[in-house]
Amino acid sequence: MRLATIKLSSGPACAVEMPAGGYLPVAAAAAATGSSEPALLDGRLQALVEGGDAALAALARMVSAAEAGEAALAALIVASGEAEMLAPLPRPEKNVFCVGRNYAEHIAEGARAQNAVVNVTEVPVFFTKPRTAVIGEGATIPLFPHVSTHIDYEVELAVIIGKAGRDIARDDAYAHVFGYTILNDVTARDVQRRHGGQYFKGKGLDGSCPMGPVVVTKDAFPDPQNTGLRLFVNGERRQNSTTAQMIFDIPALIASLSEGLTLEPGDVLATGTPSGVGYAMEPPRFLTDGDEVVCEIDGIGRLTNTVRPA
Repeated sequence: MRLATIKLSSGPACAVEMPAGGYLPVAAAAAATGSSEPALLDGRLQALVEGGDAALAALARMVSAAEAGEAALAALIVASGEAEMLAPLPRPEKNVFCVGRNYAEHIAEGARAQNAVVNVTEVPVFFTKPRTAVIGEGATIPLFPHVSTHIDYEVELAVIIGKAGRDIARDDAYAHVFGYTILNDVTARDVQRRHGGQYFKGKGLDGSCPMGPVVVTKDAFPDPQNTGLRLFVNGERRQNSTTAQMIFDIPALIASLSEGLTLEPGDVLATGTPSGVGYAMEPPRFLTDGDEVVCEIDGIGRLTNTVRPA
């Protein structure tokens, strides 16, 4: 299934993308069918993630009924062109977990740009982005000229955790995954350098974590480790690679991150970016007012945001 959060007159609402088009608001559909499933009636994607397989099975039955033409459900469907998309998890329960230096060519371009030796690490490099950084499809990536003039982009596949766990074994990692989405790890490179090269401040500015437009459940995304991902700025392709090029694959990332650290339903893990970032171009090309940034991942879709002054 393909799940989203859309803006209704009553507020944000978890919705499921219908095979024939449009979005069915989950809570309204549950109420219309007399469902007693709390995860559906809650109206948040977070609750649906926490509800696990039982909640997804109940949702699948509602989708089938809507496809079959059940009038009470068909009347609730919001046309795709009328659905205002928000981030699927508009305010994650925790900071967004991220991975640095997970594609060899990105490491190499960074070393060239910095005229420095940057080695592949023996274990993943983790950092986080705050919840206040999260924005959705169509939202503005804000510029803060008094803070940074070197705003960059990074397309990434993000994993949504579905089942809690600590010290998760590699072989069990996918059992803890709920689904996948697109994430743009927007980065203030100059801020990152000013703060000693550490990641958090330069990657934590407001609006620096576009996410979406949908979460694709893992059953509908069978090969996350061999999926194409691309990024375009004003129609120009800047990044173009595949998740097969990751240094640390998804099971390795989950196993490492969960060592002594409990992962919970709704946690977001961005898996790193390939080469093609702006600061490594010759000359460097950073995002400016009016730029349109499109992140694309096969099987998920396109995440589009425009850059504007805050």
